[in-house]
Amino acid sequence: MSGPLLVPDAALSRLLVRTVPDAVTQRLSDLGNVPVAVPVLLLSVVHAVRRGNRRGAAAAALAMALVPALIVPLKEWTGRPGPLEPWASGYYPSGHTATAYVAYTGAALLVRPYTRGRWPLPLAAALTALTATGLILRGYHWPLDVLASLLMCTPLLLVVRSAASRGRTAGPGRARPGPATSYGHSADGQPPK
Repeated sequence: MSGPLLVPDAALSRLLVRTVPDAVTQRLSDLGNVPVAVPVLLLSVVHAVRRGNRRGAAAAALAMALVPALIVPLKEWTGRPGPLEPWASGYYPSGHTATAYVAYTGAALLVRPYTRGRWPLPLAAALTALTATGLILRGYHWPLDVLASLLMCTPLLLVVRSAASRGRTAGPGRARPGPATSYGHSADGQPPK
């Protein structure tokens, strides 16, 4: 493999790998494992369906299903070795980063309309960043492996965001999220005419 970004990528990796104890970085890396991240998304999908957001739920589930379809062929095609395993291949792009990003951000996009505040998206960003950091510091991935996964999966999540925001419907006993009204006043705060 060659390219203008590989030299700075390798230099950055050499500076970062194993600067934090393996016990810590291993746990951070594990946040991108399928058995950890995907159940979070599945719970959010079920919640969204129950709240009437079937379109958003379907988009998030489809985005997660597309992750291996995007990542695995590119891993095989590039055959990039790992930072600590030059004899192995298939490190570019990072499947763990892609899984964490799509699962946690997809979940956040589905539950955010039903929460107080904007905490789901910052939490998803933090979980994804912790996963990526763990993967780089542990030496499982080069920094560009992680960046490539984030860039590749962003379009999937833009579709999920669009579908989730359009897919909300009022279900039985549930009002569609919107401006609050006070008794005897319309949404703009004016008394009825």
